Amino acid sequence: MNDIWKVALQFDIDGELIHAERCGDGHIHETYAVYFKHAVKAPFRVIIQKINTNVFRDPYKVMENITAVTSFLRDKIKSGDDEGRSEVLTVIPAQNGGNLFTDEAGSFWRSFVFIENARSYQAAERPVLFSNSARAFGRFQCMLDGFSVHKLHETIPDFHNTPKRYANFIASVGKDAAGRARAVKREIDFLVSRENESRIITDLLNSGTIPVRVTHNDTKLNNVMMDINTDEAVCVIDLDTVMPGSVLYDFGDSIRFGASLSSEDEHDLNKAGFSLPLYEEYTKGYLSEARLTEKELEYLAWGARVITYEQGLRFLADYLDGDTYYKTSREEQNLDRARVQFKLIEGMERQFDQMRNIVWKYAAL
Repeated sequence: MNDIWKVALQFDIDGELIHAERCGDGHIHETYAVYFKHAVKAPFRVIIQKINTNVFRDPYKVMENITAVTSFLRDKIKSGDDEGRSEVLTVIPAQNGGNLFTDEAGSFWRSFVFIENARSYQAAERPVLFSNSARAFGRFQCMLDGFSVHKLHETIPDFHNTPKRYANFIASVGKDAAGRARAVKREIDFLVSRENESRIITDLLNSGTIPVRVTHNDTKLNNVMMDINTDEAVCVIDLDTVMPGSVLYDFGDSIRFGASLSSEDEHDLNKAGFSLPLYEEYTKGYLSEARLTEKELEYLAWGARVITYEQGLRFLADYLDGDTYYKTSREEQNLDRARVQFKLIEGMERQFDQMRNIVWKYAAL
């Protein structure tokens, strides 16, 4: 932990460093909680994070997006456009005057204020958590309506370009870098048979049928901090992928992650599947805050299917590539992740009419 102590001292933090520890369950960055004491104020902690530059190749653009969006949201909250305990992710400046510190090895580090008396959840342990996360993301979307998408960098080009994800997947199948393709032919065929669905959202955006909006692009339940006493949503976090996009992506990723009956890497597929009640809980909460066009509402349920399909492509491609992108702790973890996505897709396909009816039920309220 000596290195993280040295890094922490490079940020504008008024206090004496006393402890540091790893925290978080993210797949991408290295994250630490760093504790400080102060001569007058109570002890406090901050987040120190090492950015994964294999994923985010230009950390400066990432931080420009984050500071622009959080400043806009903070002004909205101060003006009274939001109610309750609402917080915005707060960047701690580096001693060099910027918002990043680069160490001797060339690694990029950043720091955020720790959001106290709140926590994130890996699963919807109680339906109210999913509903409250839905309202948080819906409110996040609504409050950013006045923010120009042209101010944002595309931090990961083609992040939700599902046809391109499909092309990359087919390339991984052909290359078969880890020699695993023959054993997962059934899984490959599952994705190939649904290739037409990959183009639904990109075609809508390219034709102008639905608008390009400021979107979070990683709207999993665990990216909302919840008040530990009230379960109310406090803050939307992990803004690295805030970019121009479609609300169908944001809605779909929330459903993919939160309306699942199992963990994302469940090995026992008998436990995996899609929860229509949780889908309804989220849809109700999301549409109580978000303001969408009629076409967005018409295709909202498709967002869940397309993004789940896209994530299945990504997990299986990474498995075929030899697990080079997502962190894994066991050999077939990415394969299990892909198979869980397929179980979700099958459940959505069986109940798709009900999913669409639920959208219109709450859109009318």
